[in-house]
Order: sequence, then structure tokens, then C-alpha cells
Amino acid sequence: MTLLRTSARSVADDAEPNRRQYVEDLKSAYFFVYRQRPPEAEVRSWHASLHAFAGLLVGAGLADVEMLVEYPLPMCSLRADVVLAGVHPVSGEPAYVVVELKQWSAAGAIGGSDDLCDVPQIVPRRAQLHPVAQVRRYCEYLADLTLVLDGHADRVSGAAFLHNAEDGDVQSLVSAPVAGGRLFTNTSRDAFVSFLRERLVPDPDRLAADALLTSRHAPTTTLLEVAADEVLSRRHFTLLGQQQKAFSLVLRTLAEADREENGRKEIVLINGGPGSGKSVIALSLLGELSRRGRSVAHATGSKSFTTTLQRKITEQRSGTGKLFTYFNSFERARGNDLDVLVLDEAHRLRETSNGAPPGSKWANKRQIDELIEAARVPVFLLDEHQVVRPGEMGTTEAIEKAAAEQGIIVRHVDLDAQFRCGGSRAYEAWVLRLLGLEPGGPHAWHGDDNFEVRVADSPAALENFLVARRDEGHTARITAGFCWPWSRPNEDGTLVHDVAIGRWRRPWNISGPHGVGGLPPSDLWATDPAGFGQVGCIYTAQGFEYAWNGVILGPDLVWRGGSWRSVRSESWDTALKGASDADFARLVKNTYKVLLTRGMAGTVLYSTDPETRAKLGELVLGGTGGRPV
Repeated sequence: MTLLRTSARSVADDAEPNRRQYVEDLKSAYFFVYRQRPPEAEVRSWHASLHAFAGLLVGAGLADVEMLVEYPLPMCSLRADVVLAGVHPVSGEPAYVVVELKQWSAAGAIGGSDDLCDVPQIVPRRAQLHPVAQVRRYCEYLADLTLVLDGHADRVSGAAFLHNAEDGDVQSLVSAPVAGGRLFTNTSRDAFVSFLRERLVPDPDRLAADALLTSRHAPTTTLLEVAADEVLSRRHFTLLGQQQKAFSLVLRTLAEADREENGRKEIVLINGGPGSGKSVIALSLLGELSRRGRSVAHATGSKSFTTTLQRKITEQRSGTGKLFTYFNSFERARGNDLDVLVLDEAHRLRETSNGAPPGSKWANKRQIDELIEAARVPVFLLDEHQVVRPGEMGTTEAIEKAAAEQGIIVRHVDLDAQFRCGGSRAYEAWVLRLLGLEPGGPHAWHGDDNFEVRVADSPAALENFLVARRDEGHTARITAGFCWPWSRPNEDGTLVHDVAIGRWRRPWNISGPHGVGGLPPSDLWATDPAGFGQVGCIYTAQGFEYAWNGVILGPDLVWRGGSWRSVRSESWDTALKGASDADFARLVKNTYKVLLTRGMAGTVLYSTDPETRAKLGELVLGGTGGRPV
């Protein structure tokens, strides 16, 4: 939902500078939607930018144009500052203008890049995306995923308004090719007025805003369904905000490396939670650099993820298989052999590539050093909350320390959007609080229009609900904590039903690299339709997504007396045997965090423990945002 639907006249007439009613309304709506107070910087922007923009609209004779403030882009957590809704002055058809408002008073384009800029007033000082590049992608994304605009992309246009700046203060941004006459400042207010008047006038019936706000949205295309086309033609994904900034920063860093005669290198470090678009960035970079004829490779620590990419892409064009490999493939790589090495899921980095303990006579060079040395521009994409095995050590701190030892600069990008879980940042935050991975303690689930949470009272009910979703054409999987043994298939090719909860019994996914009886091997369990019916674990689910997500919390993590208790004796995961009690508790919580954030449309929860099941029911059903199965 948009946080505020109002008219330009209403905002402009709200003249009280310290307590404007529209700001109070925005603050209340923000808290209602996100269950937290808005950042102070955002509140200051509402006070200054919205009032300045509304005043311009009134002066332009557009006082009754509707302003959709903080309009949420479909299927993700990003919001456009303002979408103006009206009708075209000639055709009378619905018309929309997406406007990005900036308080910047000065800024300059960054050399070597088409769409990055430097803004001195922003601290810490990091590269920013050109605001026209940002709003242009918002328009494309909106047109692609909003069904009321299907076939009518021309109804949406965009502009950026830097109301505190004069043209001379941002001249390199105004003249940048990406600006395309759509960047306006205080100097060019008259030109902005003309731009707006050419595109829309007030809609007396207010039907245009109604149509946009009530339109259905096409489902986001899952990553792996289009991976092949993404690498070969890069047409399925529109990078937004920080995603585009990360993409452009890598290209610009490579361009700088080309100009350096002394071989200087820089690292690009991209942090983001599940569903923030890390792998989309990785594939976009891979496709773009491949087409440019640059030497590039994609590496992960996940056999399942890499195998799936290889199968979906290498089958379609010979030679592309070399694009996909593993972190431990660079033990003998020559220094700077690659232009760019894209390290997806870098939280799964190991201390050494050959598995020998650090400091032992068999230990090779540290894996992180091998990867840094292998490319002129190493790109690390990670989420520290997805460390699920002892020995995984891919953290921001570890990468920065290794870079400092070699005198290498690290460029940071923090992804701030959510594209999995229906774009629900509220659900992601709820999971982190639920598991104690962020402070504040568990709180009730109050619901989200983009994502559904349910609680099942039995594993059979959970499975039956997912069967119904699958029969409707949705993808669905069941995963569980590693709390049961994992047997090899029977001699006749049938699977052993190891996951036993009362009379409900199901097999784990196949543990080996070969399918059995038409069922997929472990690496393809998450993406092959025949994977439904077997229970997946952290090692086959991590890195993947499906529409409906069933999660069984096993007896290795239970709720007791107001807090979580990890139970080592209930775990069958041999990888955790050597972990300390503190590490075991942390890794088990991280495991469930990953499992709980695989769904695109909804998650169904079940715990084998009655007290834990009651707590989940209290949190999900008591908040009125969830429903039983």
C-alpha cells in the first residue's frame, strides 16, 4: 500500500514547518506497515522535499493532481518517492509520472561511469546512483509488473527533482547522457513544469490512481527459470536502486583497473539479506562482461546452486560451463588471470581450499587470498546470517582485513531491498527477531499484503496445504531441520522414509549426485518439479526459492521459558559435531533463518515440539496477521 494518497494542494497548504499533518500521517502509516518508526532522515525529507514539490505543482496549475507518496514497487520492498496520477492532456488516458526527490545541494558525475555520482553531503561518502537512472528503472519495473500498464508502458514517465540545487552545482549530472532531459533543479523549475504539463493533468474522477493502486501484479520471475536467458541476453531483470549501483560500481572499478599501469586492484563487497538480489546482480554482471569479451567467472560454495546454473545454462551453449565454478577452484590460479571474479554466497568461504587446518603443514594459502589474487576485480556478495556450517568464515570483517593486508581498497554496497518473500521486508525482520538474530525479541506477526504466514498443527496438514498450492500451479517444497538420520535408497530404488513424525513419514531428498526412479539428485531437488514429496534440508535449499515454503522446526531448536534452547543431542548434522555450544546455537538459528526465507508467496510453519508449536501459534495467530492451515 502507498503510505499516503493526497493532492498537491493539500500538501502545499500544510504550512506548519515543524509539525505538518501530512508528515504525521506518513509516520503513522509507516509504523502501521513496517511496525517500526521511520528513520529521521526520511522524516526530514518528507518535511522538505514533499512540500517543495507540492508548491511547484500548485504553481503549475496541477494542484489537484493526486500524489501517491512512498509508492511501493510491486513484488519488492523499494518505494518510489512520489507517483503522480492523472490523465494525459490530449488523449485523456491514464497517465503517471514517477518522481525521485533529492535534497542534494551539490553533486558530480564520477568519471568512467555513465550512471554513478558523488554527493559530498552524504556521509559516509560513497558512490550514489544518478537519480535519473534510478527513476528510469523504477518506471521500467512498474511497467513490467503492473498488469494495468500491460501494453501501455508509454503511460509511465519519470523525472528527478533536486529542489535545493542550482544547475551549476550539479552541471555534470544535468549534462550526463543518462539524464536525458529528466533531471530538474531549482534553476530549471520552469522546464520541469513544462515537462509535467505535457504528460498529465488532474483526473476529476480520480480513476487513474484507483486503477494503479488496485491493479494486479505479475509474479516475479524466479532466478533460475531465466538464468540462461539472463546470462545470454540479460533482458529479464531490471536492476533497481542499490542493485544497479553495485552493477555500475563493478564496471567502473574494472574501467579504472584498465587505466592503472601498476596493476592496482579494488574489491567490491556487496552485502544483502535473502532475496535482496545478490544473485541477480551476479548473473547480470556475468552476462554483461561476457558480451564485452572480458574474462569472468562465477564461483560459489554451493554445489547445488552451481550445478543448477550449469545445467540450465551450459546445455544451451557450449563453452558457458567454464563460467561457473567453486571457491576451491583457484588454488593454482595465476594472479589476475581473470578480469572479474564474481563470488556469490561469499559467506560460505572456507579458511583453506584443500580443507587442511590453518597453520598445518598441509594447509594451502588462505582461500580468501587465493580469490582476491585470482582477479583484477574480485566481487564478494554475502549475507553473514547465512553462515550455517562450522568453518564458513565469509564476513565483511574477514574480507576487509585480508584486503588491508594487501593494501587493497574495498568498495561497499549494502542492498536495502527485498525481492523474495513477496517483497516483504516486514517478514524478513520478523524472522530475524523471532530467532534472536536481531535484538528486541519475537513479536506478533501482524500480516503483510505481499506475504502469507500460516501455522500447521501437524506435518500432514502442512503437506496437504502445499499439495493444494502445487495443484494450483505454484511451486512448493518442504524443508526441515537436520534432526533425523539420512539413509541411502533401498536396493529397489525406493527412498527410506527417514523423517518420521508420529505416523507421518517422508524421505529426505536423495543424498547423492544421481536421481533414482525419476526423482532428482540432491543438487536439483529445489528446482526439479519431482522434488516435491521429499523433505529438503539446509544444504539443498540454500540459495533457492519457490512460491510456497513449508518448514518443519525439529527438536534441535525449542522454545523454553521465554527463550530458544538449542539441543545438540537432537541434531544428526555431522558437520556441527565439532562446534562449541555457542557456535552450535548460532548455526542452528542461522539454518532456520535460511529455511524460513525461501518462499516467494508464503511460509507454513510446524514444530515437532508442543511448547514451541504453541509459541508459534501465539505469535502468528495472536497477531491476527496469520492463519492456521
